[in-house]
Amino acid sequence: MEKQHFSHVSAWVFDLDNTLYPPQFRLFDQIEVRMTAWVMQALQVGKTEADRLRQHYWDTYGTTLAGLMREHDVDPGPYLTDVHDIDFTVLPRDPDLAARIRDLPGRRIVYTNACQPYAYRVLEARGLSGLFDAVYGVEHAGFRPKPEPEAFQTIFTQDGLNPATAAMFEDDPRNLAAPHAMGMRTVHVAPKPLQARHIHHHTDDLAKFLAKLI
Repeated sequence: MEKQHFSHVSAWVFDLDNTLYPPQFRLFDQIEVRMTAWVMQALQVGKTEADRLRQHYWDTYGTTLAGLMREHDVDPGPYLTDVHDIDFTVLPRDPDLAARIRDLPGRRIVYTNACQPYAYRVLEARGLSGLFDAVYGVEHAGFRPKPEPEAFQTIFTQDGLNPATAAMFEDDPRNLAAPHAMGMRTVHVAPKPLQARHIHHHTDDLAKFLAKLI
């Protein structure tokens, strides 16, 4: 059933965190701890307020960094380096997922709200290095985060990607709205399905889903 809906797809765009690895490995928990510590130090607030601000910025702007830049003129470089300095050994290699991605016809892309160096480290830990034609981080979108439509447009223009022949895989449903509006096939990768007009498909097992498309 799914295969016929992807027959036109020649570009496969994957989010990174909680998409190319399952959320059960809780990698983002480490990042959130470092984000809170960074906000505490940068804004001179306590942990409770830092946690509140971190979540508020994520809810309002799409990422904590976007809120810090918008409201406090924070330099994104040191922030991205610091919050992504984590332990990647918790991520297991996934040869099955690697094989399924390798089999996809056309261009394979990673696009994350994190930074590119961090993305490369995640891919290495998962055994997915060398499978993607391009890896884009938030820096390539001028630090505009998903779900902003301008962020997607910036990345896709750089890549030369035609949304009408592309598919987007994401764990955050907010980040599928703009791709859907641009004409992309959208896949929500998450433990539980979400019914929304901008979501075409859902899967809780990315490798199994991709196997159906080959």
